[in-house]
Amino acid sequence: MLKLTRIGNSVGVVLPKDILSRLNLEAGDAVYLSESPDGYRLSPYDPEFERQMEVARKVMKRRRAALRELAK
Repeated sequence: MLKLTRIGNSVGVVLPKDILSRLNLEAGDAVYLSESPDGYRLSPYDPEFERQMEVARKVMKRRRAALRELAK
């Protein structure tokens, strides 16, 4: 169980040290909250950036020959 804590005019959650370690996070790092079918997910990875990278991977795979020529 996590407890909500007042931080100035805001409310925050204090994450236990073992969770921070497993997520490879430390004070000042950004985390992302996304909605999922079973509730909400807290992650160190930006889901929008991951979506953009998936599109980029598809384009790079499809245009591999052209990108190889441009890299010369």
